[in-house]
Amino acid sequence: MDRRRFIKNIGLTAAGAMAAPYLLPGGRLFAASGLRKVNHVVFLLFAGGVRNLESVQFNDGNLMPNMLSGGSAISNDILPAMDFLPVGPLSQPLQNYGTLFRQFRYKEGPTGHYNGHTVAVTGQYVSTDLNIREAPRNPTIFEYYRKHNSPQQTALNCWWVANTLGPYPALNYSSDPNYGAGYGANFISPNFLISQDGFNALGNPASFTANEQAAFASIRNFANGNFDQSYTNPSAGITNSPAEAAQLQQFISDLYTKAQSGQYVNPWGVGPSMNNDMFNVMFAEEIIQRFKPELLTVNMQDVDIGHFNFSSYANNLRKADWAAAHLWSVIQSTPGMMNDTVMVIAPEHGRNFNPNTSIDAYGRLALDHTSPSDGVSGDQMAREIFCLVVGPPTVVKQGLVVNSVSGESTEIVPTIANLLGFDNNIPASAGIKNYNQCDLAQAFF
Repeated sequence: MDRRRFIKNIGLTAAGAMAAPYLLPGGRLFAASGLRKVNHVVFLLFAGGVRNLESVQFNDGNLMPNMLSGGSAISNDILPAMDFLPVGPLSQPLQNYGTLFRQFRYKEGPTGHYNGHTVAVTGQYVSTDLNIREAPRNPTIFEYYRKHNSPQQTALNCWWVANTLGPYPALNYSSDPNYGAGYGANFISPNFLISQDGFNALGNPASFTANEQAAFASIRNFANGNFDQSYTNPSAGITNSPAEAAQLQQFISDLYTKAQSGQYVNPWGVGPSMNNDMFNVMFAEEIIQRFKPELLTVNMQDVDIGHFNFSSYANNLRKADWAAAHLWSVIQSTPGMMNDTVMVIAPEHGRNFNPNTSIDAYGRLALDHTSPSDGVSGDQMAREIFCLVVGPPTVVKQGLVVNSVSGESTEIVPTIANLLGFDNNIPASAGIKNYNQCDLAQAFF
């Protein structure tokens, strides 16, 4: 073979090698430009504003023994207010399955729930209180995933599960003209879809606010139309093909059948009953078992009662902890997701160090979250949160605890994008943080 032909053949071989796809343990093919760490990510927005003193700092004993090492301990004065919980779903605390950042931060913007959720799913801080009737201006992780993942994925692979309605359906997609509804996730709010007594909650007599009625209309429009729109048209609405729409319809029908047969009446044996967060997580597990989504984001809100009742806040924190462990247990028992999923858990913001004037029946003062937008004034504990990342031992460092001030809310979006292998496809003009500059990268090999 002459030198010219040899060089040509070497060049063709090299080009072929660079174009060849990679086969990951999960069995999915990926182009070399977007190598994944895992095939599934679950993001749990934990509990609705959690103060570090009641979580990673153990100020009142370890209220989260299913997530955090240290055993279960509750202050005697509030012990009578704590509901019964079954034995934990896991053989060891969740933090042993990954890396715990004890001093994570929500650094900027008002410490409101909608603001915090918006930052968490867009990867960008907002400096003012947001209009809860409007979608965020910046693209969400759902839109980034559906537009930039290669190959592009349907909405059946991308879900947003919210505890309540109110403003949260608006986080499904942004008003950015380059993204929008055509790249949004499938949304469900289980507590407004099916009640825990086994009947259709929307069919029972109830009074709903104007905001809730608007949210119902949005969900109805999502369910009834736009399923046959072209995926390439981002203004067409949430896009599910007719076949996918049929799968969704069957899924909802199956949920109603289970509810009517009583399968959702406290199946976890919590005393006296599951709270809304547990119910929400249980339906997220139904999505996992049916669709095995590549991206699933779930929120919790029940500890937000902390504004008025500290003991109920602590009780709901315990239930959120138990539900998070149960979610991981289901992931690890679901073929196609076990050993191929990373779960990220973080509150949207914290709570104040100083209490307000509301006193519960056990003499405990309640807690607000009142840091303003400047990131400097106000009660800084409302900006102190934690982040727990768990996953396969080949991907996530096991049992690592990062005690220094490390990481912030805007790092979760680029981390998810990196885990699913499309972070380099997101244009720099989007303005999200580069994964290589994220402290969360410490959690991964």
